[in-house]
Amino acid sequence: MRDESLNFLEALVNTPSPTGYETRGQRVWLDYVKAFADETFSDAYGNCVAVLNKGGSPKLMLAAHADEIAMGVNYIDPEGFIYVKKMGGIDPAITKAQRVIIHTRNGPVKGVVGNVAPHLTRQEEDRKLPKMHDLFIDIGVSSAKEAEKLVRVGDPITLNDEFELLRNDLAVARAFDNRIGTFAVAETLRLLQRSKGKLQAEICAVSNVQEEVGLLGARQIAYTLKPDVALVVDVTHATDFPTVNKAQHGNVKIGQGPTVTHGGCNHAEVVNRIEELAKAKNIPLQHEAISNTSGTDTDVIFWTRGGIPSALISLPNRYMHSPVEVVSLADLEKIPELMAAFALSLKKGEEFKVII
Repeated sequence: MRDESLNFLEALVNTPSPTGYETRGQRVWLDYVKAFADETFSDAYGNCVAVLNKGGSPKLMLAAHADEIAMGVNYIDPEGFIYVKKMGGIDPAITKAQRVIIHTRNGPVKGVVGNVAPHLTRQEEDRKLPKMHDLFIDIGVSSAKEAEKLVRVGDPITLNDEFELLRNDLAVARAFDNRIGTFAVAETLRLLQRSKGKLQAEICAVSNVQEEVGLLGARQIAYTLKPDVALVVDVTHATDFPTVNKAQHGNVKIGQGPTVTHGGCNHAEVVNRIEELAKAKNIPLQHEAISNTSGTDTDVIFWTRGGIPSALISLPNRYMHSPVEVVSLADLEKIPELMAAFALSLKKGEEFKVII
């Protein structure tokens, strides 16, 4: 990966973007993509768009969500300990004994999620898995009055873990879900800007908000943009580590390329085009089956207005929704290549329709 792209990915991942409070991360994204776009803009809730070849046809939306799972201040007890609510699918069990940052109006406040030492539990059965309302944060104060000078109810909280290279092309971070997606969308725009003269389609690169709490931002921006076709980028569960039941969850491996999902919200003709291009470009591609839904923004984009032909491209991710998500940067680089190829394959006015 080129140095500038790696630096951008690291900045995206390390910039806290708790769901509903994505502004700082969106600024990083917009500052990067503006060099490759004809125009950029954001909407009322902070969905951000970068447009290339405006007025082209068809209109292709490349979408990924900017937000990360988080917690929020819910209650401050008389001793100044802070109790929390979840914001998205955060796991209380792996949140104990972690360092956190509370994002306040006056800047970041450091804290730790308290953990009772085994010496202080009466018996083994007392060491049960915690629920979210059991967690408490210690910010080093001794009273509610002191705490309330620093934080208030509603302030978002993120874990204090950042990007690192693990080994070879593997990287670890707390929030690859889904900063890898917004990275891939931005990098696709960069690749396409170099080939703008060959481009027939209008490209709307989107970094949308609030996926982790209901796929909300994608609904808003897809309705606004009204694209003719959409590609969505997200993470998927790598299953190549102990204890995962492959018969139940599929066989997805890190280092074997991105995945494409079949069925449901994934339009068959769009998926076919992705497969053809991957083969032509020698891009390795893994395959996933859908259940009722994909659990991604694709679920809401595809039924917006009269239906938008859509497909999901995913990056295998070990240990999702944890502080130690692991991905392959080589896998990640294949996604912009594939999406750029898709964009360049579109003919003027082309439509994707199921043939009856």
